[in-house]
Amino acid sequence: MASIIITSGEQKGEYLLLGKRINVIGRAEALPMQILDDMISRKHLRIRYDENTNQHLAEDMKSKHGVLINNHKITELTPLHEGDLIVIGQTSLMYTEKDFDNSESALEHYKRVGERQRPTMIQ
Repeated sequence: MASIIITSGEQKGEYLLLGKRINVIGRAEALPMQILDDMISRKHLRIRYDENTNQHLAEDMKSKHGVLINNHKITELTPLHEGDLIVIGQTSLMYTEKDFDNSESALEHYKRVGERQRPTMIQ
């Protein structure tokens, strides 16, 4: 269905399968994806599935430092697309429409996508 992969920091490679439910990401211990980052609110980012549009939508939960998607601060529900880069606090995440069996396969997918996104240097 879809996943969020942590792409920076000590938790790099951890992932969350999103499914067709509401997912909250933040610093709180009880969350399905807890991120240990002092710049992240206890409940920072909500991602929910919209059955009408068949998309996952991201929402800032009134966090102190906000949510950036592809370097743009979001202020309302924002549809997520394959490869979107999400920054909360000092942690980067990537949204993908793929599911994974383990953290190694999630991290390998991120590395492949990162190679495609890196600009080519012309000499």
